[in-house]
Amino acid sequence: MRDLATSRPRLSTLAFTAAAMLAFAANSLLCRLALLQGGIDPASFGAVRIVSGAIALALIVRWRAGGAEEAGGDWLSAAMLFAYVAFFSFAYVSLAAGSGALILFGAVQLTMFGAALRAGERFAPLACAGLAVAALGLVYLVLPGVSAPPIVGAVLMALAGVAWGVYSLRGRGALDPLGATAGNFLRAAPMALVLWLPFVGGAHADVGGILLAVASGAITSGVGYALWYTALRELSAMRAATVQLSVPVITAFGAVLFLAEPLSLRLGVASVAILGGIALVLAGRARA
Repeated sequence: MRDLATSRPRLSTLAFTAAAMLAFAANSLLCRLALLQGGIDPASFGAVRIVSGAIALALIVRWRAGGAEEAGGDWLSAAMLFAYVAFFSFAYVSLAAGSGALILFGAVQLTMFGAALRAGERFAPLACAGLAVAALGLVYLVLPGVSAPPIVGAVLMALAGVAWGVYSLRGRGALDPLGATAGNFLRAAPMALVLWLPFVGGAHADVGGILLAVASGAITSGVGYALWYTALRELSAMRAATVQLSVPVITAFGAVLFLAEPLSLRLGVASVAILGGIALVLAGRARA
């Protein structure tokens, strides 16, 4: 019997993977679009995203289980999920979608690589070189300059990446990752009130802003995670990690098409350094 983890993925798996990557990239585009248009404030966007994501995932898990409710996740993971959504939402007040996605993705991967090093994993020389290149690319992106992203937004997005990296590390051994994610969203829903209350005086939302937040929570998060975990059944760890390199690229081009964001030279150079460096780390770890 062939090993599904190392065999060539089926066409349905490729379709699920492509749809999931588009959904993950759309999260940045939806948040930036909602805040750019002023239709909703960042605290309300994050709160609506968490609650709508919790509802969507609960329905998906319940439908999958044939009506029997399944519980999963834990409070610490839920707190990391909440921190990711909160920092993500406020970062996009000032960050462009393309640079925001690149900072987020770079911070996630560097957090996970750092955890591997701390756990005693030895990186091959190729992986060490890639790690250095990716880190330097991230530093270059946020260095002061005319085309540099706002430092506050960059720091917030980096914190979102760290939170998501920790969340991903905690969920690696989950027997039912979709059920765990649904449980974590459900636990994070009350925290959404904590996110919203301090900013209630400046809170505002019109129909368009709410719909964009619901789309981000229910569709590009809830349905996106369901598609991704379905695809992961037939993807090796190397393929799964590598295909995620496409997310910042898709986001950058989507931002050009839908948000009229320019592709700066700094963003281009940083993208090559960060994504290329991460690819070298993955290749070095795969060889090891």
